[in-house]
Amino acid sequence: MRLAGRLKKTFGSATTRRSLVSLTTFVVLWELSARLKIPVLGAVPSPAETAACLVQEIFRAEYWRSWGGSLARILIGFAAAQLLGVPLGLFLGWSRRAREVIFPLVEIMRPVPPLAWVPVSVIFWPSAELSMIFVTFLGAFFTVILNIVEGIAAVDERYLRAAASLGAGKSGLFWHVLLPASLPSVLTGMTVGMGITWCVVVAAEMIATDTGLGFLTWRGYVAGEFPLIVVGMLSIGLAGWLSSGLIRRVGLHFAPWLKN
Repeated sequence: MRLAGRLKKTFGSATTRRSLVSLTTFVVLWELSARLKIPVLGAVPSPAETAACLVQEIFRAEYWRSWGGSLARILIGFAAAQLLGVPLGLFLGWSRRAREVIFPLVEIMRPVPPLAWVPVSVIFWPSAELSMIFVTFLGAFFTVILNIVEGIAAVDERYLRAAASLGAGKSGLFWHVLLPASLPSVLTGMTVGMGITWCVVVAAEMIATDTGLGFLTWRGYVAGEFPLIVVGMLSIGLAGWLSSGLIRRVGLHFAPWLKN
């Protein structure tokens, strides 16, 4: 009964209905475009062709190895970026002197696209796998730092003064005011960083490896298997959506006041 109630609540909501209408409309327009062979779109495979290719791939071990390879690189690179980036961002946001010394270096390195680091990473890291993990790390590292620093800077000064007037010291201000106030920025930085991380790892897989969803998509292009290209793209989109959703779910657990 509880499961039935949850399903009814989920699929009976206006938000879910709007999402289903949007997806259905997209698939219908996609099918019509493929059948009418609109010149601008070229040889776009139809949803039926894509679905048939997806069914074939699902029963192939190589397809799931592609998922496993990409997820492993994402997990390692993204986790390392958060373990280093979140404390560093909090430190820079908390300490004005540290921000004046370190943040200019961060701002200089941040605009460099992660893929521009590929030649350097190939030189400094002993394997292509470590090189891809490194550029994946960079995709999320600077994003989370910037969001946290800006989030702490946006904390209302009145909260700090109120806490100080109640006897809070520097440690109390950080743990009870700045850290909770910066959690939305941490969550935003992680979510945006995850999206960038998927973009980076897919591009890196097209260059430097023979596994992963990026390589799967590239293989479809090289072989002229257009439905496989779309299957790869949809798989990447699904993986990114699930990853971002997991981050939001975990973030709302630690910051329940952000729930609508």
